[in-house]
Amino acid sequence: MDSFSSPSIGSGSPQMSTSDLMDQLKNQLAQAYAQEFLETVRGKCFEKCITKPGSSLSGSESSCISRCVDRYIEATGIVSRALFNAPR
Repeated sequence: MDSFSSPSIGSGSPQMSTSDLMDQLKNQLAQAYAQEFLETVRGKCFEKCITKPGSSLSGSESSCISRCVDRYIEATGIVSRALFNAPR
């Protein structure tokens, strides 16, 4: 059997079932999405809330970041529900 017809992932690795491969891909996509989400929130909330970067956050900056993250998570949930519940 040549390397093109073998369903194994890389040389010498055991063959993965289709469901194992799909689970692995789903996990990797979820991790990538979570990382992108956090980077987006971090960037947008930092830009909005931190006017004078320093070694610590002021009380108002901390509150602003907390509210910003909460709103961003809430908005993402609303958009997700609208997309997944939309008639097709």
